Amino acid sequence: MLIRKPQDIPSREITDERLFWGRREWLASIGLGLVGAAGLPRSLRAQDSLKPDSYDTITSYNNFYEFGTGKEDPKENAHTLKPRPWSVSVEGDVKNPARYSVEELFRGLTPEERIYRFRCVEAWAMVAPWLGYPLRDVIKKLEPGTKAKYVEFTTLLDPVQMPGQRRGVLDWPYVEGLRMDEAMHPLTLLVTGVYGKPLPNQNGAPVRLIVPWKYGFKGVKSIVKIRFVEKEPATTWNIAAPNEYGFYANVNPNVDHPRWSQAKERPLGQFFKRPTLMFNGYGDQVASLYAGMDLRANY
Repeated sequence: MLIRKPQDIPSREITDERLFWGRREWLASIGLGLVGAAGLPRSLRAQDSLKPDSYDTITSYNNFYEFGTGKEDPKENAHTLKPRPWSVSVEGDVKNPARYSVEELFRGLTPEERIYRFRCVEAWAMVAPWLGYPLRDVIKKLEPGTKAKYVEFTTLLDPVQMPGQRRGVLDWPYVEGLRMDEAMHPLTLLVTGVYGKPLPNQNGAPVRLIVPWKYGFKGVKSIVKIRFVEKEPATTWNIAAPNEYGFYANVNPNVDHPRWSQAKERPLGQFFKRPTLMFNGYGDQVASLYAGMDLRANY
């Protein structure tokens, strides 16, 4: 399943990768083998004549405060993270609570590769092909109960592996959450790779969240806990600066960040800005989730 939304993303805007390799080895490592590889879209398999250094761009310009507050810090410092073996604790109102290895969590599910526009709150944007699993497939497998109205995600807390946690920049561990209908939307993805390679440490290895119509801080990285809860979870940036970072974090060019405008964005590697699209361009697919809501109050 290849989702090319919003439709205005031309192929020239995709942050290309010179060496599109490693998918077969990665799929084999999680038990999917070559059958899984054969089912992936041909348009995202190995290609010739791609732009150089774009994979480096995606993996060297990141927000991941657990490894430093500078954009280049995660790549420099994330070598301390050990993404294998890895387990994810499933808790709350759910039929199948347990501690799952990454392999167990996704066993029996089909990986998908999708080209998504990804926008950070600081007004920079990128487009990349993410490899992962629809979150709704994982949720169905885990079978949450009727009281589960929200899904809460927690990042690893380990100052040895994540030296940025030794500083009180945020209230660690990092926590994010989604309303259940947002989590069940087909665009929401638990990501395990990019450009056919396993997800790099600095991008949130071994598993992170991507919600393409929201600002990037909703994409919690290096997930170790998924909890199904009845009440809206308290999330890290909303705790740190509630006047700046709301729970919903939907991309809305009509609501400025208190310290800068959100009306325009700058694609990575480009000089000129362009208008920011409502819901990051995915409005035709997700606007119905927020029908009747005041999107200025619920930012």
